[in-house]
Amino acid sequence: MGWCNMSVAFLGVLGLIMVHSTQAQNSQQDYLDAHNAARAEVGVGPLTWDDAVAGYAQNYANQRIGDCALMHSQGGPYGENLAIGSGDFTGKAAVDLWVAEKQYYDYNSNSCASGEVCGHYTQVVWRNSARVGCARVQCNNGWWFITCNYDPPGNYVGQRPY
Repeated sequence: MGWCNMSVAFLGVLGLIMVHSTQAQNSQQDYLDAHNAARAEVGVGPLTWDDAVAGYAQNYANQRIGDCALMHSQGGPYGENLAIGSGDFTGKAAVDLWVAEKQYYDYNSNSCASGEVCGHYTQVVWRNSARVGCARVQCNNGWWFITCNYDPPGNYVGQRPY
């Protein structure tokens, strides 16, 4: 079983809301550290930050300011993970949310547990993805919209992430 190369995550009101009183974790390095820690756990090489990919992410995030909709960009060349959250929802929190899906991924069957989602996780650890760029905007409704894009994209049907 495979997944499309785009994934969506929603941090609901009843979900985990992370509030930080210290400096928010939204730097390029924070995104990279969170991604690369998950990749190292499964023996996959680190991602590097790519300004062109980040520019694509920022452009798309800016389009979502008015509605904060969890809708993927259309026709883009990159893999994509999306998340929204309230409070001080950071880039690290979004990546941690995607990585938390690891518990639902079964490597042997290359599938998610029945009724569960794991495609965000598999995109984070996709072995052929080498570059990432992320963006975070506060929407008009007060929520945060975060997108990370991956080059080359992952989550191809019939292929394992690592």
